[in-house]
Amino acid sequence: MTVQLYDTKAQALRDFAPLDPSNVTMYVCGPTVQSGPHIGHLRGALSFDILRRWLEHRFGRVTFVRNVTDIDDKVLANATPEEPWWALAYRMELEFTRAYTAIGISAPTYEPRATASIPQMQEIIARLIETGHAYAATSSDAVGDVYFDVRSWADYGSLTRQSLDAMEPAEDADPRGKRDPRDFALWKGAKPAEPESASWDAPWGRGRPGWHIECSAMARRYLGAEFDIHGGGLDLRFPHHENELAQSTAAGDGFARYWVHNGLVTVGAQKMSKSLFNFILADDLLRERDPLVVRYALAAAHYRSSLDVTESTFDEAEAAVGRIRTFLERVQRTPSTLVWTAQRPEGDSDEPVDLLPPAFTAAMDDDLGVPQALAVVHETVRAGNAALDAGDTGAAHVAAAQVREMTGILGIDPTDARWQAGASAEASALDVLVQTMIAQRARARAAKDWETADRIRDAIAAAGIALEDGPDGTHWSIIDPPAPAAAQTDAEGASLVKEN
Repeated sequence: MTVQLYDTKAQALRDFAPLDPSNVTMYVCGPTVQSGPHIGHLRGALSFDILRRWLEHRFGRVTFVRNVTDIDDKVLANATPEEPWWALAYRMELEFTRAYTAIGISAPTYEPRATASIPQMQEIIARLIETGHAYAATSSDAVGDVYFDVRSWADYGSLTRQSLDAMEPAEDADPRGKRDPRDFALWKGAKPAEPESASWDAPWGRGRPGWHIECSAMARRYLGAEFDIHGGGLDLRFPHHENELAQSTAAGDGFARYWVHNGLVTVGAQKMSKSLFNFILADDLLRERDPLVVRYALAAAHYRSSLDVTESTFDEAEAAVGRIRTFLERVQRTPSTLVWTAQRPEGDSDEPVDLLPPAFTAAMDDDLGVPQALAVVHETVRAGNAALDAGDTGAAHVAAAQVREMTGILGIDPTDARWQAGASAEASALDVLVQTMIAQRARARAAKDWETADRIRDAIAAAGIALEDGPDGTHWSIIDPPAPAAAQTDAEGASLVKEN
C-alpha cells in the first residue's frame, strides 16, 4: 500500500510521492523560545517524530529540519537587563532539547536558529521587492519596515481557503506604514526601545526579520527551493504558514509539496495556551510521570485529532505500557529452541526481513494511523501471552519479535536502553513490595505453612498481580484483564484519550 498523508492545502488524503524516493525532505516549525515547553509542544514534536520514523522505514532516509525562532517580539519582551534576549533564547532552547530528548524524540538532521540565516532572509525580501510583491514603508512612523503586498499575489489565502477581504488585519507591525492592513511584515525597522544587538543592517534600514520570513529562508537554505513536507501545529496554518507559502512562491520557489498539521492539546476542551494560563509545563509532567508513559499517552490519539488531557490519560497509558513490558519480560524468561525466520520474497534473498504485521503497516500507511497500529501491538501482546500460557514458546517468541519491531518504530519499546534509566519510582517501589511478599510466601512454603502461603498469593492476586513459579524462581507481572467488548479499543491502548 502507498503511504497516504492528509494534505491541509488540498484538504484531502494524497498518495505521498517524494521528489527523491531515496531522501524525503521535511521542514517542521520548531519552538519560539521565549519560555519553556508545555505538553502541547511535546505533542507536536512527537507527531512529526513518529512521521519521520515511519518515512525512514518506508523510504530509508529523511532529511528533517526543525528550526528555532530565537528572535521575536515575545523573546525581546521576556528578556531582562540581567538576562539579554539571546541568553534567554539559548536557555529556553536547552529546555526544549531536554524535554524532547526525555520522551525519545530524535534530534533533527539540522536545527537552525533564525539569527543564523539573516542574509538568506534579506535575499528573499530583496527578490520580493524587485518583483513588486513587497515594499519598504515610506511613513516616518515605520522607517525600515518592509511589507508583503498581499493584493499583489492572487493565490494569497490558498492554504486556508480564505477570501482576502474576509481576513483580519495583520498585527505584526505599525499599520501606518502599510498599503493594506492585511499586509504583513517581512522586516521590522529598529526601534529605540529595543537592544541594538537585536537588529541587523539591511538595504532598507537596520532592523530584524518578521516571523514568517524566517521559516521561508531556513527551509530554502537547508532543503532547497522545493521540498516534500512542511509541518507544524494546526494553529500555525494562519497566518504563519499562509504567509510563508505566499512569500516563498511569490519569490519563485516551489516550496512545500505537502502540508501536514497536528492537532492541538486541550484541557477541559479548551486549547492549551500560555496566554490562557491553562498549560502543563513539560518539566512538571516529566517529574511526575515516566517519560515512556508520557510518550505513549501523547502519541496514542491520531495526530490530527485534538487531545483532551486528564490524569486518566497518563494512568491508562501507564497500564498499556505495563502490559507490553510484562509480556516482553515473560518471553525473555522463556527459552525457545525455535529458530524463526520471516519468509522472504521468492527469489530475493537480499530483501530485508519485515517483522511488521500487515495490519500495522496498513494502519501507518493510512495517514499515520497510530491508534489502529497500537491496537495491532496489543492484539499481538495478547496472542503472545496466550501462546506462553499454552506452552507454545516458539509462537510467543515470534510475537515478541513483532512487538519489539512495532514498538521500536513508534519509539515505545520498553526494553530499549533509553527507557531503563527512566523507570518510575512507583514501579521500583511496587517491585520492592511484591518481592518482599514473594519472599514471605517462599518462607511459608518452605515451612509447609500452606495456609499462609496461599493467603499471601491471594493478596497479591487481589492487587492485580500474577505470580509465575519457575525453576529460576518466582516472577510477577500485572494481570492483563479481558476488555469489555464496548471498550475494546481503550483497553488495547489504541485510544487512551478523548478524540474530537
